[in-house]
Amino acid sequence: MCCFSYAFWRSKMGRKDASTIKLPVDQYRKQIGKQDYKKTKPILRATKLKAEAKKTAIGIKEVGLVLAAILALLLAFYAFFYLRLSTDVDPDLEQDED
Repeated sequence: MCCFSYAFWRSKMGRKDASTIKLPVDQYRKQIGKQDYKKTKPILRATKLKAEAKKTAIGIKEVGLVLAAILALLLAFYAFFYLRLSTDVDPDLEQDED
């Protein structure tokens, strides 16, 4: 019975030790991944900033729409006051004073 428990314990310990030991290939791949991430980190940051700037920037289309709205508003005010203040009074005719 004693030999069985010792063999069982040793086999468990063997598995545990084997999981902590990494193969050189895995360590190499991990190291390459870290280096690749370090290289791409500035590129990712620049891409992120560019996308954020593009999202928050006012485009030509929006500026054109605002200018068109202001122009339409001014034209409406001008038309309103032109029609309101213009009368069909001839300056040649004298008005009757009573």
